[in-house]
Amino acid sequence: MNLSPESLHAFAQAAATGSFSAAARRLGKSQSTISEAVSRLEMELDVTLFERGARQLTLTEAGGSLLSHVEDVLAASDRLQRQASQLASGLEPKLTLVLSDAYQASRYQARLAELDERYPDLEFECFFAEHADVLELVGQGRAHLGLLAARAVYPPELAHASLADAADFGLFVVKGHPLSQLSRVRVEDLAHWRVLRLSSLADHHGELDDLPGSGGRCWSAPDYLLLLEMAVLGFGWAALPRQLVMSHGGDSLHELKVNGWPKQLPVDVVWSRGRPLGPAAAWLLERLLSA
Repeated sequence: MNLSPESLHAFAQAAATGSFSAAARRLGKSQSTISEAVSRLEMELDVTLFERGARQLTLTEAGGSLLSHVEDVLAASDRLQRQASQLASGLEPKLTLVLSDAYQASRYQARLAELDERYPDLEFECFFAEHADVLELVGQGRAHLGLLAARAVYPPELAHASLADAADFGLFVVKGHPLSQLSRVRVEDLAHWRVLRLSSLADHHGELDDLPGSGGRCWSAPDYLLLLEMAVLGFGWAALPRQLVMSHGGDSLHELKVNGWPKQLPVDVVWSRGRPLGPAAAWLLERLLSA
C-alpha cells in the first residue's frame, strides 16, 4: 500500500471542513482534485471514509476511526521535513550536556524550556558527572558542553567560561551525629570523624580539596548524590551542595556551623576547542552565559 501525502491531506481537510470545496480552498486545489484524492484513498484502504450528503460530508465510523491515524502520519511527515531541513542547514542531530550536581540553578530549567521551544525535534541528552569526569567526557567528545564547579586549571584542549550562577556548599552530617550537637564546630572537631568526599577530587584540582579536618579517615564516592546518601546513613560528614540537600536530604541532615562555611563556588561551562559546536550547542552556550 502506497498512500500519497496528497490523499491524506485531502482527507484530513475534508474531515475538518465538512466539504470538498472548503478543503479545496484551504489547500489551493480544485474541488475535483480533492474529491478524486479522497476517492483514491478510499480505494487504497478499501473503506468508505465519508457519507456524501447533498451539502455536507459526514465521516463514517471507519473514517472517524482512521482520521486520528492519518493526522499522526501527517504530523510525523511534518517533523521529518522540519528535521531534515535543520540537518541540511547544519543542525547537529543530538546535543549532550553533562553537569555537576553542584549546579542546580532554576535558570537551567528555563534554558531547557527555551531549547525545547527553539529546537523541538532535536535529540537532547543530559547526565551527571563531577570534576575530572566532566572534563574527560567533553574532551572525548561524549558531551558537547559541561557544567562544573570552577577549577584553577583546565586542559589546554578545553575552552571554558564562567557563569553568573554560583554553587552554594555547606558542611552536613546526619541529625543525631555527635557533631550535630555542637553549636559551633572547630576544625579539630571535624578531624575526629570520617570525611566523605568525591573520589574524582583525588586529582588535586578540585576547589574543595582543602576541606577542614580532611586529613584523617575518608570514604569517597563519584557523585554528590551518593555522598549525600552516605551522610544520611551516618558514615561521616560531607561538603554538599545546599540545594541538593534541600531537595533530597533536608529532613535527615544537619548543617554544621564552621568558620568559612557555607561557601560559594563559581560555576564554569566547558567545551572542546577541537570540535566546533553545532548551532544548538552554540545557542545553548550563549544562553547559559547570558543568563
